[in-house]
Order: sequence, then structure tokens, then C-alpha cells
Amino acid sequence: MSDANSDYFSVNRDTWNQKVEIHASSEFYNMDGFLAGESSLNHYELQALGDVSGKSFLHLQCHFGQDTLSFSRLGAQCTGVDLSDEGIALAQKLNKQLELDATFIRCNVLETSSYVKDQFDIVFTSYGTIGWLPDLKPWGKMIAERLKSGGVFYMVEFHPLVWMFDYTSGKAELRYGYNQKEAIYEEYEGTYADQNATMVSKEYGWNHGLGDVISALTEQGLIVEFLREHDESPYDVLPDLIKNENDLYVTKDRLYPLLFELKVRKP
Repeated sequence: MSDANSDYFSVNRDTWNQKVEIHASSEFYNMDGFLAGESSLNHYELQALGDVSGKSFLHLQCHFGQDTLSFSRLGAQCTGVDLSDEGIALAQKLNKQLELDATFIRCNVLETSSYVKDQFDIVFTSYGTIGWLPDLKPWGKMIAERLKSGGVFYMVEFHPLVWMFDYTSGKAELRYGYNQKEAIYEEYEGTYADQNATMVSKEYGWNHGLGDVISALTEQGLIVEFLREHDESPYDVLPDLIKNENDLYVTKDRLYPLLFELKVRKP
């Protein structure tokens, strides 16, 4: 890992450490409902993965573990990893409070194989994860290493077109490349879960097109089962979205996709 990337990750880690307390108390994450038994999962991942009971499950970039623990409630044997110290600490606390049996490990997702030696039936990541990674080749290699033969990797993620826009002004302004190797730095007040929060988010990110995402996985011998694109999102985290008849959020003109799903299998 280059010195520059290490510095970028350090800034991002500090920002995510600050976000955890704010997110845990936000309406967006609905902690009271979650603790009372509500699932944090959306229909995309539930439909794509089906019955996870009894399956070993690795959740990459799990934040403070709500989705990991929701899968644990469904009977999966879950391990979650995340860059944030505070995120993992809260995930461990919630796991104990809810009397579940998930395991949480703090590490850079690209270094997962140095911390996690088991192989899994399912590896999973979702909604705002790969944009924090400068290069997807080591990411794809790690995923292949952590999958059992016959195991699946599934991701549901914001579409690369979404990240071509700068939203810090409160509106969408086309500014960044579809594939952008250079780091994108943004600094703004608040977070997606609470725009009025009294913190300054300082973030380095990178843009990865669908070709880069798929190639990072297929170059490791993983086989694509499906790629799906959707012009609606379960989260109202971009400017000027409107709710549709499915209680999902769309742009007013619906001219481009907001999400994609990708599922691959290890032979």
C-alpha cells in the first residue's frame, strides 16, 4: 500500500470514527427499531441471497454491523470487517446486547486476508463501499481468497454514474470521471445520515466503472451470475430524489441508473 494511500485511509478512518455516534442516533439508521427486531436489510440483498440459514457469511465494510447482525438473525454465521475502530466497537456491543454470535474485526478491507483465514459460503458488501478503495484488483483477489469453492460474492452498490457528480453544493454537478484513478477529496459539514450534524466529513474516494468492478473479480476466476441495474434506490441520500410507488427513491427524469447488483460464483 502506497504512503499516499495510507494517508488517505487514515483520514477516512478518522471521519468514519466520528460518524459512528452520529449515525447510531440518527433516524436514518433507526436504532430503536433495529434493537426491537426490525431488519436493516433491503429487498435487493434479501432476494438475491435467499435463505442464508446455516451459511458462513463475510460482510466487507460493515460500518457498525446492523446489516451483519440482520443476517445473523436470519441464521447466518457472520463475520464483519470495517476500517473504523468505533464502528467495530459498536458492532461488538450490539452483538452482545442482542445475544447473537457474529464476529467483528477491525481492518482495512484490502487486508482482510491477513486477519481472516476462514473461507465463506457468502461474501457481501453494499451501498457506498468500493468508492473508498483506490484499486479493485487487490479487492477482487481478497474476495476470491475468502470464498469457498461454490461460494458466492454479492454486492449491491450505487451505480458508477452516480459518482460522476459532485453533490457538496446541494445539487448534482457533473465533475468527475466514470473511471477516475486520481483520488477525489471532499470536505463538507454533516453526513448522509444527518446533514445537520456538527462534524466536518473529510473524505478521499475513487471512481470505478462497471468494467473495472467485473474485471477485478473475473480475473480471479470468479464467474458472473448476473449484473442488474436499477433506476431506484432505497435511500434518499442524493439531492432532489422523489419517492415512487414502490417507496423507493428516483431522480425526477429517471435518465440513468442509481444502483447495480452483481453476483459472482467461485468454481
